[in-house]
Amino acid sequence: MLERLNHAMDYIEERLDQQIEVAELARIAVTSEYHFRRLFSALAGLPLSEYIRRRRLTVAGAQVLAGEGTLLDVAVRYGYGSAEAFARAFRAVHGVGPGEARRTGAALYSQPRMSFRLIVEGSSSMRYRIVEKGEFQVVGRKVRVPLVHEGMNPAIVALIRSMDQETVRRMESLSDQEPRGIVNVADRVADGREEGTEFDYYHAVVTNAAAPDDMESLLVPEGTWAVFECSGPVPQALQYLWRDVFTQWFPSNPYRSRPGPEISLTRLSEDPAEAGAELWIPVERTTG
Repeated sequence: MLERLNHAMDYIEERLDQQIEVAELARIAVTSEYHFRRLFSALAGLPLSEYIRRRRLTVAGAQVLAGEGTLLDVAVRYGYGSAEAFARAFRAVHGVGPGEARRTGAALYSQPRMSFRLIVEGSSSMRYRIVEKGEFQVVGRKVRVPLVHEGMNPAIVALIRSMDQETVRRMESLSDQEPRGIVNVADRVADGREEGTEFDYYHAVVTNAAAPDDMESLLVPEGTWAVFECSGPVPQALQYLWRDVFTQWFPSNPYRSRPGPEISLTRLSEDPAEAGAELWIPVERTTG
């Protein structure tokens, strides 16, 4: 898988001055566009679109400093329709406009070309199972929240604290299948998973029961799920588990992620800062 990803990176590099289609990158990597975007973001630490933008402006910056053509020539070469649009993007990355950079020989930001390799540590194993589930509903309270990569999400904490015990009890009574009990559900997450982008968060249960009038529901089609287990500090253990699933498990197993909500649950121990956790990721088996 990583070898195919590196072929896709070569394709990007060869076409920085041309239109780059994500569908073609996914074809080279022998995966879906959805999974390619998510895998790239997990491995690279930034969204695919942002990486391409930074690489283009890195190469464009070198050509600006070298005096290769007019600034408009460079702008058009890298996909900008006007010198003004190019100047705005250039300043956002380099902190200085292209005209000033050319006049003064300013120091510019450089986004290195990326390649991927798998480091095998062998010091720990990842526990997982594959589950086939029929259609079900997520039923509970919903809020639109910003994505937080590390630490508590204040918007989620506020939602949970706003719920009275009677509402929680009624919700728990609806749970009739795995994963059982109150779960955390993330839906409509941006493919690049940029911090600060918003997604739908449900504090809810998985059920086939109808949703009460004061709760919202999300219908989830039947499909395959990879279920991962971990334990550790809350919420870091679960956040790190998601990272490890995409950077270690997916490149080494014949599955890819598919569109759908991600479901997690935690079980607190005697130490309130520690918990056991499960992460449910919608997947499909790869053919290549």
